[in-house]
Amino acid sequence: MPAWLCTSTGGERQPAILLLMEAFGLTSHIKDIAARIAQEGYVVLAPDLYYRELPNNKFGYEEVEQARAMMFRLNFGKPMEEDIRAALAYVKSRDDVYPDKIGVTGFCLGGGLTIFSACYLSAEIAAAAPFYGVVLDEWIDAVKNITVPVYLFFGGQDPFIPGDRIKQIDSRFQELGKEYTLKVYPDADHGFFCDERSTYNPLAAADAWRELTQFFHKHLRE
Repeated sequence: MPAWLCTSTGGERQPAILLLMEAFGLTSHIKDIAARIAQEGYVVLAPDLYYRELPNNKFGYEEVEQARAMMFRLNFGKPMEEDIRAALAYVKSRDDVYPDKIGVTGFCLGGGLTIFSACYLSAEIAAAAPFYGVVLDEWIDAVKNITVPVYLFFGGQDPFIPGDRIKQIDSRFQELGKEYTLKVYPDADHGFFCDERSTYNPLAAADAWRELTQFFHKHLRE
């Protein structure tokens, strides 16, 4: 499984972030985010979760149907868990990483897989911050397994994640007494963080970036 690695320093130990890609693949936008996070003092790894479909496994933002078709060919069971576990194992094996200080974040598809990681791999990570991730019913049930702090970001105008679903997710975390924050940007659409998409919302993106960096600093650096 190829992956994009970003480091900001010459080898001293740092926390790490696993960055999970959008439905459009391991795009230049995801690589840009990796560089931005690395500059905050992290080793960042963004695995190519479509590696079984190489070489033609990246899409432009106008190629929604092709991207969705490839996304739905993923197996969101054991194969996905094993891929994410392998990426985490690689990061933890690096001499420049604190193996007990690993965060996970992701966008769109990667947002859903960040929640998946919190549900099924909590023992391997220290914090999770999903952006506009679609949550499957079985993951809502599996929220009970989460043992790490979670910060969930959603757009109030997201056609893929209705308000009722966001309320359901919020209620589930709350009733289980999980350590979490859930933030909805009322005017933001799906993909609001991406400055290459028509749904880019600069105000929501700037606020979410500030919240994300503070969240990881608190749970991975303090």
